[in-house]
Amino acid sequence: MHKVVLIPGDGIGPEVSAAAKRIIDATGVQIEWILKEAGEHVLLETGELIPESVIDAIKEYRVALKGPITTPIGRGFKSVNVTLRQQFDLYANIRPVMSYGDLTKFLGVDLVIFRENTEDLYIGKEVVISGGEVHAIKIITKKASLRIAKKAFDYALKHKRRKVTAVHKANIMKLSDGLFLECCREVAEQYPMIGYEEMIVDNMCMQLVMYPQKYDVLVTENLYGDILSDLASGLVGGLGLVPGANIGEDLAIFEAVHGSAPDIAGLSIANPIAMTLSGAMMLDYLGEPKRADAIRSAVEKTLKDKSLLTPDLGGQGSLKSITDGIIKNMILD
Repeated sequence: MHKVVLIPGDGIGPEVSAAAKRIIDATGVQIEWILKEAGEHVLLETGELIPESVIDAIKEYRVALKGPITTPIGRGFKSVNVTLRQQFDLYANIRPVMSYGDLTKFLGVDLVIFRENTEDLYIGKEVVISGGEVHAIKIITKKASLRIAKKAFDYALKHKRRKVTAVHKANIMKLSDGLFLECCREVAEQYPMIGYEEMIVDNMCMQLVMYPQKYDVLVTENLYGDILSDLASGLVGGLGLVPGANIGEDLAIFEAVHGSAPDIAGLSIANPIAMTLSGAMMLDYLGEPKRADAIRSAVEKTLKDKSLLTPDLGGQGSLKSITDGIIKNMILD
């Protein structure tokens, strides 16, 4: 029996979380779900975005599935996602991006982005120097760079991927991005069976838009990874189709990477696929690969039936229709 913390989140979060849970349960996997609330709606009630009880539950059970959480804009509020990543040293942000059928003109896309999750400009260290000047501090360390590079190469080896591309801006940030590149090169030497290349981040953006099929595994720093992940997601139909995982040494949080979409909350038209595919990644992590593959295959088949698709995917369907379709199309040995 697996034990998983379920954090529904804000906006459409409770709807897509319930749908994903229903699909995951339909695989027959034995999971005890520990329900915990966090987000803007909790802030209004308790004054905390992430109550200590949520942190304690994640510490205890070591695996969580999280819906979208709204972080209020303005001073005094730190991103929930950033807080969780730093609290639990979830150093690897993993975003698989795959094209499905003819949803977009970009066919045959199948890449995975490994984003270092704990440092770079995302640490949020900013200093006001004077009335009209602010400095943001970028931190890159050898330890963090080596371990994210190793994570990417280990994944490539395990999943028979042919190439790892290190994405950087070392032509300008010669010391910080230079250190990151040195670490990637050091790790690449340990995996001679896997191709390795380097690409400047602005060129990477252009190449992804023009030739996304050429790329396999990307490894990069935090800020670049954030931008590249969303860019790549847009090529295959948007954030509603793309899962995400934040992995540490012995703890993992899986999440839908789209927003909370409060404007459509409660209308039963939210797309549960990103949350569902994040659940499939979670099943892989829990040692349930056959059930994970069953979900992915069912999603792929369901996306071919335009009558089931939610409005964001160009259909007239509902949250229920697409969820029912995925469960109906699931084949388990």
